[in-house]
Amino acid sequence: MSTKVERNYLEINSLKDLKATKFSPEDFFIDFSDPADFQINKFFYKNIGKEHRWTDRLVWTDKQWMEYISNQKVKTYILKKADDMAGYFELIFHKEKKETEIAYLGLLKRYQNKKLGSFLLTSAIKNSFLDDTNRVWVHTCSLDHKHALNNYISRGMRIFKTELVLI
Repeated sequence: MSTKVERNYLEINSLKDLKATKFSPEDFFIDFSDPADFQINKFFYKNIGKEHRWTDRLVWTDKQWMEYISNQKVKTYILKKADDMAGYFELIFHKEKKETEIAYLGLLKRYQNKKLGSFLLTSAIKNSFLDDTNRVWVHTCSLDHKHALNNYISRGMRIFKTELVLI
């Protein structure tokens, strides 16, 4: 059985356009994953993705995960509270186009609905513009968290393309 899914592509073209959240969660911080560890990305992808039907990487072997994460274009950041991991985002830097894709962004279920998504997205956008970037883009769909699209728009991103797809 197929499901109709609305997919929205959003962009922001300047850090000046960011409407950063004023919410600064106590005891939480963003940590750059260095050295890159494919197990972290795999963990978040599976655990966050199971709620939103992320499926394309479920068939990846450990070797494929390692190759992806070792690509210099890919950067992973982790939202932590002390030593607990709460969420993450993956950025893919396309230097030749001067743009950055927010490939994945999400929170583990127990950390959702605590305003952490706006904090995480603000950090993702700020980190995307660190490297001579003129455009940051992302896509989200109707299977993602119910507040995802609104969060992107609230941070200053604009929809530039919408499509209906069957999955």
